[in-house]
Amino acid sequence: MAHRGKSIRIALLALAGLIAPGISFALDRVDFDLRGGAPALADALRNASLLGGLETNGQSDPRDVFAAALADYGRLLDALYAAGHYGGVINILIDGREAAGIAAFDVPERISRVSVRVEPGPQYRFNTARLAPLPRESRPVDGFARGAPAQSTTIRSAVEAGVADWRDAGHAKANVAGQRLVANHPNATLDADIQLAPGPLVRFGALRQTDPSAVRAERIARIAGLPTGTTFSPDALDRVANRLRRTGAFASVALSEAEELGPGNSMDIDLALADRKPRRFGFGAEISSLEGAMVSGFWLHRNLLGGAERLRLDAEISGITGTIPGMDASVSARLDVPAAFGTDTDAFVFANAAYRDEPAYRLLQGGGSFGVHRYFTDRLDGEIAAAYRYTITDDDLGTRRFSMISLPAEITWDGRDNTLDPARGAYLNAEFEPFYDLEGGAWGARGWLDARAYRGFGDDDRFVFAGRALAGSVVGAGAADVPPDYLFFSGGGGTVRGFPYQSLGVDLGGGTIVGGRAFLGLSAEARYKVSDSFGAAAFVDAGHLGADGFFDAGSDWQVGAGLGLRYYTGIGPVRLDVALPVSGPGGDGVQFYVGIGQSF
Repeated sequence: MAHRGKSIRIALLALAGLIAPGISFALDRVDFDLRGGAPALADALRNASLLGGLETNGQSDPRDVFAAALADYGRLLDALYAAGHYGGVINILIDGREAAGIAAFDVPERISRVSVRVEPGPQYRFNTARLAPLPRESRPVDGFARGAPAQSTTIRSAVEAGVADWRDAGHAKANVAGQRLVANHPNATLDADIQLAPGPLVRFGALRQTDPSAVRAERIARIAGLPTGTTFSPDALDRVANRLRRTGAFASVALSEAEELGPGNSMDIDLALADRKPRRFGFGAEISSLEGAMVSGFWLHRNLLGGAERLRLDAEISGITGTIPGMDASVSARLDVPAAFGTDTDAFVFANAAYRDEPAYRLLQGGGSFGVHRYFTDRLDGEIAAAYRYTITDDDLGTRRFSMISLPAEITWDGRDNTLDPARGAYLNAEFEPFYDLEGGAWGARGWLDARAYRGFGDDDRFVFAGRALAGSVVGAGAADVPPDYLFFSGGGGTVRGFPYQSLGVDLGGGTIVGGRAFLGLSAEARYKVSDSFGAAAFVDAGHLGADGFFDAGSDWQVGAGLGLRYYTGIGPVRLDVALPVSGPGGDGVQFYVGIGQSF
């Protein structure tokens, strides 16, 4: 490649971008001129140019302009190659002189005009597109074929895919053995012949910890679960890192493969990590016009006993200064022990106590549970426990006592792109709890389902449509045979906005109101991000109660609708919703809701 003071002619491979076809752009001091080429190429060249950025930022130091001009030769060349143009010409003129011909010690003291001219030439196509050898499971890379545009990005993607396929097949040291890239300028074609070296089939060796940690080394190894002796897999390596990260004990986790293979083609894995500060605390708050304010706080220890054990203490008070009388309070503690029963199976112990003064009942309860939590995949997990709780309640059915043993089980699939402000994906949570009351002899089961879906539209998913369905049922025991918080009510945040909290129950006659044994809730919300800081929402909620454990078409529905504002912060959007009742019993005017995170 040569540039005899006047131009640079393209002859092989790199990357970059700028301009619009057949049009000159005058940006005060810098002119861009693309002679031929598609609009997409113009955008790519413009994005690649440093000169354009200098002009936009108002920088005019001659040395900066000269340095940017020299760098732009390579950057624009790269952009042309990325689009498949291997026979182009680039001229960058500083006050009429080719920048490449100006000596570094002869930079003008003043630069008044820079002209960038690009003649991209024809787009080349593959005459030969060969990548070998490949494992049997490999799939062709789109665009890497004879007759397709010979874009350098396509070649790079094909090579990366080929190496990744060999690594997926257990050949950890696969790399490029050689390449032959030849441009035929008269025919505007490119021959690409790339040879891969798969290397031997590799097995995992030992996990070597390179940094000290407050977590014991044997616990780190058990949590990580590196499958020593098995065939190498990049996915298995990712799972090792994710297991360590999800403990919350480490600020950073990095795995690297040993340069040299050991006996039997084994490969050790080096682990570099840094501990997080073990203790953390936090606070939260929400407010509703009827329910009043809710404040909560927690204290967390991430490495309680030196094995990444996680202890969390929570406290919450709600119903503060609410229109509806009564305050609720709760405290809880949970200890999680990672990898207690195998790599992906944790153990936990939980205890809680609560006082709840709700519109339909009051209760005082305490209890605890112990169980296991299993991670099936990065998105799917579940847990099962043995639980006991003692409850004293006071409602329209009188004062009652319950001594409940149960086997609560839960499974969650979380496919959302963001937990606090999702724009795409879905979420599903299912709970099932068989129970027996030692006090009254009643038995049955309670089920709960929470399903959500999100779909984003437009640039950066500025418009999002979100939908949610809730379903719950209590079977076996009657409404009088279970604590009132096992039953379902409708109204308020979390069910039907626009109605007072728990404003819809089941009337047993004579003014006796209890919760329903079945619930169905539906919500739809349209969210629009007006700017990076503010957004708006419109929503409709509906809720239905059934007196029995199944749905009754003749029972009442509540329907509410409203509008909301969102203020986006680093910890999620701050939410303000204003809702009105549309139909159904229990409506009481405008309701306001404030919280952090989307409503669902």
